[in-house]
Amino acid sequence: MTTATLENRNKRTMLMAFAMALGMLGLGFAAVPLYNLFCRVTGFAGTTQVASEADADLAARMAASAGGVTYSIRFDANTARNMPWDFKPVQVTDTVAIGQRDMAFYTARNNSSVPITGTATFNVEPEQAGAYFNKIQCFCFTEQTLQPGQEIRMPVLYYVDPAALDDPNMEGVEQITLSYTFHRAIEGEENPS
Repeated sequence: MTTATLENRNKRTMLMAFAMALGMLGLGFAAVPLYNLFCRVTGFAGTTQVASEADADLAARMAASAGGVTYSIRFDANTARNMPWDFKPVQVTDTVAIGQRDMAFYTARNNSSVPITGTATFNVEPEQAGAYFNKIQCFCFTEQTLQPGQEIRMPVLYYVDPAALDDPNMEGVEQITLSYTFHRAIEGEENPS
């Protein structure tokens, strides 16, 4: 084997390794958005769906043939350890007819002496219900900033998709839990003592 042939093979191997490294780097950056998209589409890990008013109207028409099936909805509220807010649902449970819009309220109060911006993460249990739990409006879609001592009421407008009735994994599910956890949205924000 000649020196030129060996050098060409080494260059080709180096270029292939470099291309693979770039590809892996690209996949690393794309992993989080792709995973989030996967969860939103499939309801994986209890990820809820975002719906429009038109979707809710269609679900209500489909529910008319569901025969009044209802689910108990339990509302859960948590805060991260470094979040000096009181956060809780106004009503802990509610019963909703499948396909019908319902509204729940949560309250949040900033107990610190400085403004705090928070963002809510959420999930639904059991996990298989996430694909059918649709939120039309939610405080979790945007960051919330509370001034010192400020308390607010935050609505969630939602419905349970009638397609849940056709899913064998939803058989036996009587209660769905909607859980939120508020976290600080701005990492460098002053931490009150």
